Amino acid sequence: MSKRHAILAAAILALTSASAHAQAQTSGWQVKQEWVAAHEAFLAGDALRGRGSATPDEAIAAAYVGAMFQGYGLQTAPGMTSYLQTASVTKTTLGTNASLTVGGITLTQGSGLTVLLGSGTPNSGALTVGGDDPAAFTGAEVVMIAPPEGNAALGWINAAATKGSNLVIVRETDFLKARAASRPPRPTIRLTEATRRQSQIDAVIVSAADYDRLKALAGTTAAIDPGAVRREEGVTTNAIGYLPGSDPTAGVLLISAHLDHLGVRADGTIMHGANDDASGTTAVLELAHALSSGEAHRRGILFVAYGSEEIGGLGSTYFGEHPPVPLTDIVANLEIEMIGAQDPKMPAGVMMMTGFERSNFGPTLKEKGALVAPDMYPEQNFFQRSDNYSLALKGIVAHTVSGWAVTPTYHSPDDDIAHLDLPFMTQAIQSLIEPLRWMASSDFKPEWAPGGRPEPR
Repeated sequence: MSKRHAILAAAILALTSASAHAQAQTSGWQVKQEWVAAHEAFLAGDALRGRGSATPDEAIAAAYVGAMFQGYGLQTAPGMTSYLQTASVTKTTLGTNASLTVGGITLTQGSGLTVLLGSGTPNSGALTVGGDDPAAFTGAEVVMIAPPEGNAALGWINAAATKGSNLVIVRETDFLKARAASRPPRPTIRLTEATRRQSQIDAVIVSAADYDRLKALAGTTAAIDPGAVRREEGVTTNAIGYLPGSDPTAGVLLISAHLDHLGVRADGTIMHGANDDASGTTAVLELAHALSSGEAHRRGILFVAYGSEEIGGLGSTYFGEHPPVPLTDIVANLEIEMIGAQDPKMPAGVMMMTGFERSNFGPTLKEKGALVAPDMYPEQNFFQRSDNYSLALKGIVAHTVSGWAVTPTYHSPDDDIAHLDLPFMTQAIQSLIEPLRWMASSDFKPEWAPGGRPEPR
């Protein structure tokens, strides 16, 4: 199917669903499995080629979602003239001729210098030697570290970056040497406005002998030159629909998912992303379908499908920086991610909510009938690994629900329509309707539990 035909199919489905929407307003709402299947057939079909982040395929998916929002009778968000919010992104591809200079010593890529992570921009600062405890790193602009052998080395590098270092010079280990050989730096895609504001971390590996030579020059200026770098501009797209409330002072609920996936592999394999996260996008659509029926709620509701989650949550980050309503008006955010299959360890029909104990949002939804329960995998830090986190860092009570966060089809070619559990998906969406309808009509405002709110970066 051509992209032109794909867009036409989206328009036809939007009109069909709008008619069904009008017919269902007069009775209790029931999500139909064929509606769920229809969204998945389009979003996770071959025509959209895996909805790669910041690609035209992602843009078509966003246009489809926007068309459905319009068909369900949603309005454009305040201050917006369309259902699409676009953001410029910059793709940076590193070259192979970076160099590191400290005092009179220069190491070049492939000859004493290996680039593990690269920002593509020059970095410099006074050379500081880190100690033996990553927790005690000072956040110096340029820091030298000598991590232990094994995977722990990555934690040391992350600790230096978290403390604010822009350039990390790492003594070589067998683990890091093998990792650099098997995983050369990939192109990075970042929001263009962020690229202009700040640089990404550089992490380079040097031999033990060169490490000792550079260490003797502590206090002098160290500088990295990225050499030849290629930059390409692109666009990522969010789809946003708005259901106004009857009381403008009551705040706004935000219901969201991400619409992008991994696109097409180099070998031509389409990574369909039927579960991750066409299933969440489908849920947002069917919740918009249901909640736009009947009388207006007291609160407004924003329905959002973000772009570019897979490359660092760019769509949700941009939304958080350019919200169509003040962030202080958003009383809570429910993110929906991977509800296309259920974890066999969970009670039948139940989804897990990340960070369940961090606020009273999840417990209240559960009390009102939502099929949600605490996260079974706290060690995986799933609360920080979805689009909810961008808003949680800004103080909004924001959580993600998921059917099977550790599903074996995750980021594999098997994440396709054939591996979806459509009855579970349909039931999961159904269970959220009345609790969210209640919350949109009440004066209840979710609150963080003591110590539950994450600290801003």
